[in-house]
Amino acid sequence: MKRIMLLATGGTIASKPSENGALAPAISADEILEFVPELKDICHIEAMELYDLDSTDMGPEQWIGIASAIRDNYDEFDGFVITHGTDTMAYTASALSYMIQHSRKPVILTGSQKSIYKRDTDARRNLIQAFTYAASDSAFGVQIVFDSKVILGSRARKVRSKSFNAFSSIDYPETAVFRDERLIPFLRPSEEEDEPCFSLKLDERVFVLRLIPGIKPDIFSMLYPSYRAVVIEGFGVGGLPGGEKGELLSSVRRWLSSGRLAVFSTQVWHEGSDLSVYEVGRIARELPGVLEARDMTPESIVTKLMWVLGKTEDPNEARRLFETPIMHDIL
Repeated sequence: MKRIMLLATGGTIASKPSENGALAPAISADEILEFVPELKDICHIEAMELYDLDSTDMGPEQWIGIASAIRDNYDEFDGFVITHGTDTMAYTASALSYMIQHSRKPVILTGSQKSIYKRDTDARRNLIQAFTYAASDSAFGVQIVFDSKVILGSRARKVRSKSFNAFSSIDYPETAVFRDERLIPFLRPSEEEDEPCFSLKLDERVFVLRLIPGIKPDIFSMLYPSYRAVVIEGFGVGGLPGGEKGELLSSVRRWLSSGRLAVFSTQVWHEGSDLSVYEVGRIARELPGVLEARDMTPESIVTKLMWVLGKTEDPNEARRLFETPIMHDIL
């Protein structure tokens, strides 16, 4: 029987109503396991309480803590299941995809839209499926298991705020699914013998700028003191309003010439950016040093930039690292 470590971080799955009736994390890792006694028939589980947080409060500090716990216990276990709130789960999954690379052992995130404390909840099913997948021979790498779907951490997005089918794999197939109780894997671990690589330094000085009609270029002057990279979420396939002589283009050019990074992406969920299609995109693409996210998810763009900036201060090396596909984040 495989040995799987449960890392509890809080979230809805571990919440109870507070005195004012609002949900807040209050259920320990051991208590979570007591709610699902069937898990003992799937694998041997040891639990660690890492955090007791609403996922709104999860960020780079906690991502480093999770990755450190996995690194420190990697040789002792066959896999890891992380219980996590749903609101930022895709960010955590993306971040761990860069911080823990070449892992043949599964690192699985799951949670629920309703607390395990309630009677009618998706928590028990998601937990059973997460541990079932983690204990299977087909499991590998950083993935989310939710509502009978197994999704690469680098391709996952939360697409519904309340429904049980909260997560989707964006522009990439699910790696496995559950049909009733049966696990059907579509993608199996690579036969490569690379050792797992842990990279635990992040630089969170990344800003996401969502373009709106009429946006003013002076926004960039406000970003200089605090940020090393900006993600520009454009309209459609991407571009910059104002044309070649526009003030926004000048602001982005100055940003890049200062040694900072600018990544062009899109506000559209599917099919990605393509700066070659329209003239407003061409002028952006021709800026020296500009990067294009193409079909990466917003969560992967942000967390990959944090990982890249944590590894180098050289803009050219940062661009190389960002453009190198990792766990199918760029297709």
